[in-house]
Amino acid sequence: MTTLARQLRLTDYFTLAWGTMVGVGWLVVMDDWLSRGGPLGAIFGFALGGLLLLPIGWVYGQLVVRMPDAAGEVAYTAAVFSRPISFATGWMMMLAYFIVCPWEAVAIGRIAAYIFPSLNSIELYHIGGRPVYLPHLALGLALTILLTVLNYRGIRLSATFQNWAAFSVLALFAIFATTGFIHGSVQNFQPLFSQTSSYGGFLSVLLVLQIVPYYMTGFESVGKGSEEASLDAGESVFFRAIAMAILVGAGFYVIVIAAVAFAAPWQTLAGQNFMTAVAFEHAIGSHWIVQVILAAAILSLVKCFNGNFVAASRLLFALGRRGLVDSRLAWVHPARQTPATAVIAVGTATAVCMLLGQAILVPISEVGSVACAIGWTAACIAYFCMKPGSGARGIAALGAVIGALLVAMKILPFVPGHFDHSEWIALALWCLLGAILHFAGRK
Repeated sequence: MTTLARQLRLTDYFTLAWGTMVGVGWLVVMDDWLSRGGPLGAIFGFALGGLLLLPIGWVYGQLVVRMPDAAGEVAYTAAVFSRPISFATGWMMMLAYFIVCPWEAVAIGRIAAYIFPSLNSIELYHIGGRPVYLPHLALGLALTILLTVLNYRGIRLSATFQNWAAFSVLALFAIFATTGFIHGSVQNFQPLFSQTSSYGGFLSVLLVLQIVPYYMTGFESVGKGSEEASLDAGESVFFRAIAMAILVGAGFYVIVIAAVAFAAPWQTLAGQNFMTAVAFEHAIGSHWIVQVILAAAILSLVKCFNGNFVAASRLLFALGRRGLVDSRLAWVHPARQTPATAVIAVGTATAVCMLLGQAILVPISEVGSVACAIGWTAACIAYFCMKPGSGARGIAALGAVIGALLVAMKILPFVPGHFDHSEWIALALWCLLGAILHFAGRK
């Protein structure tokens, strides 16, 4: 049987994990982050979220070494739980990765239209009260085809592309963040929190912490590529890449939030399209900084799209190999050693979903935050049940509790910012689709 190509090293795993984690949220929804928590609330929310994920990341590092399987959470839970539970866990993680792909395909049109407003033309239809434009669809489709071809042709080509994109983003980020801190003022941070009640600081942090799982999903994608590790990579490469991705990811979000709030009075910019770019232009008084930020955003978007594409296609491939969905998805290209059928399936599904536009994808993206937290919780519980040493079991238990709390924050009706009806519907539809594919694949 043809196996996947073994060509990935530490740098590749880091850029896969960090690239999958950090997309364009820091540009597209910065106003939402600051509206939720204010500068200090958003900073504490992401910093706390990063710290809380370290025990979960440690557990994943141990599990990947023990079971280097593209199935990831499916393999981990299958070792101790029933087949339906392992499939349900994997299907939740599939949502967390896959939904990013059409989201990024939609976002490329929005960013490009900010640079070239004429792209907001040839309106085709409305969904959820929002227009869908032909040029936006064309750009998203072109990017989807490009990444599908890239991943079909080989993991080395995809990883090299990911490396260049990731480090270019970090370089551009250093330029615009430093410039913003030089020209800004600490007075712009006021008010520090968005909520003004007696518990305003706590509530501000909580509202941001609820969305952190969605924006920090990606470190566990290392496991999805574990079967493609170079023979000389060594076992420590997995944990090191996961730890680096969590720390650099949380640090990136904290710094960019601080830089935006430092650059301009954040409340005066609330509701602005691409608030990050507007804040820096306000501070510098020149448009060149906007061009740097948009260049970083486009590169970040593409690398995030590519990273989630890799993770989603490997997970779908692994589900097919285990007979949990149609086994034809497990076909490996004999020459390129890529999960070719799964790659094409993810690319096709992305192209179809992007037709729904931004309005329909928003509630599904909220569900993605809960979906990944469910996967993290199940992985930690599975590792606990494998009966490692007492210290390791303690970390696994802590990780499971953290994951469960992250889930509870979104589904309990008395917690501010909980699921609304559209998000419950999105979750139900995803579960229904999973059930249909699961039972159809078993025939």
